[in-house]
Amino acid sequence: MTIYIDIVIIENLIMNYIILCATAIISKTEIKQIRIILASLIGATYVIMSYVVNVQIYSNIILKIILSIVMVYISYKPVKIKKLGKQILMFYLTSFVFGGVSLALIYFIKPQEVIIKNGQFIGKYVLKTVFLGGIVGFIITVATINIIKNKKGKKDVFYTVKIHLQGKIIETVAMLDTGNLLKEPITNRPVIILEHTLLYEIIPKQILNNLENILAGDFSKIPEEIRDEYISKLKVIPFKSLGKENGMLLGIKCEKVIIENDEEIKEENSPIIGIYNKSLTKRGEYRALVGMDIV
Repeated sequence: MTIYIDIVIIENLIMNYIILCATAIISKTEIKQIRIILASLIGATYVIMSYVVNVQIYSNIILKIILSIVMVYISYKPVKIKKLGKQILMFYLTSFVFGGVSLALIYFIKPQEVIIKNGQFIGKYVLKTVFLGGIVGFIITVATINIIKNKKGKKDVFYTVKIHLQGKIIETVAMLDTGNLLKEPITNRPVIILEHTLLYEIIPKQILNNLENILAGDFSKIPEEIRDEYISKLKVIPFKSLGKENGMLLGIKCEKVIIENDEEIKEENSPIIGIYNKSLTKRGEYRALVGMDIV
């Protein structure tokens, strides 16, 4: 049987490209076309080399594992090993789904002159099989991931936040609040809700213990020197909640907030801290609320 190397390379280049793009979309990784095309070309070149060179099966498995790591690293260049591991896992998951779909299509379409060489399908099966396999595989993978994500556990809802404010750092646990879409109206910066007691070592207690009076325009309990220092720093944030249509919240801008969970670290510069004058929970499981726009 005659094998056309250019056709084999194109077919594998397309499939590798689809798998790597799908992996990036599922793992929410930025897609850089040049890097993904380069990684896809490396994978396609390996197919030709594995066909030409007779490689022992155990060595072939090791080479495939190394190849997958190289392709994922070139495509996404993750900073952390944990992130790389997650991307490799998603790459394999996507590859297995695409491989299963392609096998099914090959079975139903029954293209002529298809052989298996070193674990690779090589033959005269048309490019539309590759495209169709990629599309169906992508749909199946995304649908599966969405089902899993809809069953999030507590670890997906809670985050560690480090708030940098006036040269000091406040570290606490925050809960993801999908309904928290608060923005400071002037700067349009996102707002993180924080219990006022966490700010006792940074902001004077005279302010923190009189938030409602300040919102009402009563500064009688605030010493003049403190009032002069903080009056320009405090921001008024309007909000709506169940049972309170026209609520008001005092806030203050911080330098930055670092948000961490088991998978990644995100940084938000100059967000607004909305100061809440009560406890968010009875047991103190979390003491801050972060919105989807930050996470």
